[in-house]
Amino acid sequence: MFENFHGNATIAQVLFGMARQGRIPQTILLDGAEGVGKATLARRFAATLLGDAGKIDQDDLSLESNAAIIADREKWPSDKRNDDPLMFSTHPDFITFPPDGPLRQITIEQMRMLKERAQFKPLHGSRRVFLIDHIDRANEQAANSLLKTLEEPPEHLILILTAENPYDLLPTIRSRAVFFHLGPLSIVEMKAFAADRGLSDAERRIALAAGSPGLAIAMDLDVYEERRSAMLKLLQAAAGRAPFSEWVKHAEAMSGRKQEKLDFFLNILYVLLEDVLLAAQKTGEIRNVDIRTEIEALASHVSFDWIRAAVRKVDDLSELLRRNIQKNIALDALVVELRRLAA
Repeated sequence: MFENFHGNATIAQVLFGMARQGRIPQTILLDGAEGVGKATLARRFAATLLGDAGKIDQDDLSLESNAAIIADREKWPSDKRNDDPLMFSTHPDFITFPPDGPLRQITIEQMRMLKERAQFKPLHGSRRVFLIDHIDRANEQAANSLLKTLEEPPEHLILILTAENPYDLLPTIRSRAVFFHLGPLSIVEMKAFAADRGLSDAERRIALAAGSPGLAIAMDLDVYEERRSAMLKLLQAAAGRAPFSEWVKHAEAMSGRKQEKLDFFLNILYVLLEDVLLAAQKTGEIRNVDIRTEIEALASHVSFDWIRAAVRKVDDLSELLRRNIQKNIALDALVVELRRLAA
């Protein structure tokens, strides 16, 4: 088994066996929820093939230095990013292509670089491994460019793709990959992970992460609480449980924090709506246990149809993220539409 990898033991065993036996498909797709360990497993797999695990782990996108590089590039003009496509390659035979720019997309410039670098022979050994993290964020041009490489990959190249939803990919890309789905970790596995990493507020992190160790370790609880407070007030106003003016106070505070992207808030909305549904149906354990009273009060006030409509409208906003829509305008419109439905 791979060292320092938690959860999804069966899949890890299969990949470990492939690596040891040298019987490896040229394109592997790891799919699953955010933070469940897809990119980590890809790096462990690559390290078994290539060696120098320490160098490969330096390309972990959650490392502060790498996250700073990605965040800084959001301020670059598009032509500068196009001239210098984003990749990380501390190990000479392992390259990571992460989402880039303010919309966090896999770009055609990155896929053109991948195609060019794919032709280079390994510096050591017989393999090169390329990781495309979040291939489901590739735009149409990038996806089509990647497809050309998938159709005729060099014998030495192993491509590992990660995606939260594989069905966001072109069917022609899916058909050329061997799938492995990573599910959320159990409570026991999450507790083992938290103990191994020495996480503070472990119980709360485990509850909020819903089986995703990456979320548990990356979560800033103070920031989460501030954003959650705003989204809870949004739902209360949208359900007619609070005046619109109370939401406006939060919206005005949010408008001054331009670095906070809309998707941060939509992710919290999904979690809150899931908790409201669980509380309404009286089944399952909610994730935001510290605000159970507010969740249950909201659940008693709204119908199942309202919850379903709210989820659909959040889905619609998620689809518009790549168009760089204005955060406050989008959320204001959401409140107004849901208030109308509640009435």
